[in-house]
Amino acid sequence: MNQAALSPVTWLAILPAILPLAAGALAIALRGRLAMQRWFALLVLLLELALNIALLVHVRDHGIMSLTMGNWLPPFGISFTADMLGAVLALAATFVSLACCLYAFADIDEVATRFGFYPMLLVLVGGMNGAFLTGDIFNLYVWLEILLISSFGLIILGGTRLQLDGAVKYAFLNLVATTLFLIATGLLYGAVGTLNFADLVAKAANYPHQNLLTVIAALYLVALAMKAAAFPLFFWLPASYHTPKFVASALFAALLTKVGVYGIYRIFTAVFAGGMGFVPLTLTWAAGLTMLLGAAGAVAQHRMRPMLGFLVVAGIGYMLLGFSLGTENARAAGTFYMVQSMLVMAGLYLLSGLVHGARKTVPTSGSSASLYDDQIALAILFLVLGFAVAGLPPFSGFWPKFALVRESLAQHLGWAAAAVLISGFLTTIAIARSFAATFWGASHLSEDGEQPGPQTSFATLTPILAIAALVLVFGLLPGTLYGLADGAARGIADYGPYVAAVLGAGP
Repeated sequence: MNQAALSPVTWLAILPAILPLAAGALAIALRGRLAMQRWFALLVLLLELALNIALLVHVRDHGIMSLTMGNWLPPFGISFTADMLGAVLALAATFVSLACCLYAFADIDEVATRFGFYPMLLVLVGGMNGAFLTGDIFNLYVWLEILLISSFGLIILGGTRLQLDGAVKYAFLNLVATTLFLIATGLLYGAVGTLNFADLVAKAANYPHQNLLTVIAALYLVALAMKAAAFPLFFWLPASYHTPKFVASALFAALLTKVGVYGIYRIFTAVFAGGMGFVPLTLTWAAGLTMLLGAAGAVAQHRMRPMLGFLVVAGIGYMLLGFSLGTENARAAGTFYMVQSMLVMAGLYLLSGLVHGARKTVPTSGSSASLYDDQIALAILFLVLGFAVAGLPPFSGFWPKFALVRESLAQHLGWAAAAVLISGFLTTIAIARSFAATFWGASHLSEDGEQPGPQTSFATLTPILAIAALVLVFGLLPGTLYGLADGAARGIADYGPYVAAVLGAGP
């Protein structure tokens, strides 16, 4: 059962998950040296970004990479497998985390640093990369638990009443989802005797009792839809994402729901690829209602951060529609939207912190009270990121929405195409309304319960500028990201190379 000696480059499949976890433990030891802890976290994330770039380049040039731990052949050992879908999402998540780490230099005070912001950030990054790169379902559950623990620590950082209220809603619903996921995993192992994705491809398809698999699929669907904040299980997100510190909100909005969407993309292509006809139909309706209700909820909000929470929900609808339509083009569009949503929502939440901080410096009366006059750079960045999330050309959100409309019409799902267009229109109204109220309105009073926002500085403005630049690049030159997303879609349409990379790696 032992496997052959591994090439050193194969360790790239696991290092992006292990490095931040080990660094998080080491960062705890630096608890008394706050400045050193900040710079240590930043350096680790820079190294993490380099590892993820190397991993993505290797997967693009040489195909899927797999490593099974413990010197055991799969499916008996713990496998890490990096295909294009996992590598792209891991790189995007790491870039966003690096941007948030730099922003945290100004947003996270000494008290929050002493309570472990940077160790929890590193553990969150480790959990995120582990979830995207793991090769079996049980370890996906383990990484989800790591994400839940670290995110719960981040959401209560500060200990205000509003934060605790949001944390209870966030933690309870996510614990329910994780429990359902664990029950489904136990049933799946009892049925087919394996949890390795590559091994499940054939064994689940040939399992004789498909009714049991249907029950397991339904449990996974509910659990992952709850984590992704899809209709009708999204109500916990708008109630909690506006409560933590701005940088924590940005991390949550960019990363956490995407793991639920990723789980749907992975599990319902590797394990339940055939014979689960209720899944595409259910997800198509859920996607349409998610994008419409999310956008409508955003229009109804008067404050920026709650409005952004509903936009996160609306974005989940586009990703799920990309999956449920079933074609490679649609799934490439869903993957493209997932990456651009990570960037855009992180940028908007970080920007909301600067807007909140800038309000303190602007007079509250008189004709010169407009925040637009005082912070025109923030206004321009808000429009760039807002137009991207609305899907207006030439920004990055336009291309995946265009592809989803085209694929919906090709499948005679006119209502799904209409849902994409109406949601985009409502999102545009929400962004325009928020822009007018924030930058042209005369009121700059603080909102009850809001965390104090940081001031505009190199540490806070640079990450948003970098994110906005990428949004423009992906909008004007979508081919690079679309090429990677197309490779990811091909990978989950045909698991032959994935199975060969994992099970065919033995001597």
